[in-house]
Amino acid sequence: MESRVQKALQNKQKGYTCSQAVICAYCDLFGVDEKQAFMMSEGFGGGMGGLQLTCGAVTALFMLLGLKNSTGNLTLPDSKAQTYKLIKEAAQKFQDKNGSIECAELKGVKTGKLLRSCEGCIEDACLIFEDYIKMSEKELANVSDTNLA
Repeated sequence: MESRVQKALQNKQKGYTCSQAVICAYCDLFGVDEKQAFMMSEGFGGGMGGLQLTCGAVTALFMLLGLKNSTGNLTLPDSKAQTYKLIKEAAQKFQDKNGSIECAELKGVKTGKLLRSCEGCIEDACLIFEDYIKMSEKELANVSDTNLA
């Protein structure tokens, strides 16, 4: 798969939130309509509705990991634990690279020190997701909490 980082950055330039920019760059891989992905992720921008909590690019990363990993079994939700492991690992990767997954901290709201721009967060979330896309099902199944150290 060709990298979609530039598509996500172009989405941001069009006025998409960080969350919309990321999820809309990949939604077609999962049969999700871009307009629906745009609408669904709108409230996650600005660190969850402008609250500056979890970064919108990171929340989109989490949604994409759910789309990639979930079995979609409505009768017996059986993939939740594995998806949580993937999300924990991805969050740690993002935090290791940027110092936080929180929008306010990334933007330096309290400290005055910018850790990462929105565009940088979008790029990092995309690259982390693309690493997971490249993993085989066996490799994904081997993600464990011990990989978080």
